[in-house]
Amino acid sequence: TTVMLALALKLGLAPVHFWLPEVLQGLELTTGLILSTWQKLAPFALMIQTAPTINSSLLVAIGLLSTLVGGWGGLNQTQLRKILAYSSIAHLGWMVLILQFAPSL
Repeated sequence: TTVMLALALKLGLAPVHFWLPEVLQGLELTTGLILSTWQKLAPFALMIQTAPTINSSLLVAIGLLSTLVGGWGGLNQTQLRKILAYSSIAHLGWMVLILQFAPSL
């Protein structure tokens, strides 16, 4: 569970997502693009490798919470980069749920 929470922090998954919208808002566009795309490949690949050993209910909880927080958090935003950050949180939540329920995808 410690490894999963560390990966969730690096990926910006809920409940440790609070840094992502603020950081993306303050970065330049190209740096924010790198942070929201390329910087998530290695942690997600590690999550794919370690998913069979991680508690499945923890993966489902983090995936559902991220999807809900990302969707609802982006609704009241007026700044485009924060909307993109919450969208990233929601989409990563869907990816975690897919990793749990249909890993062959």
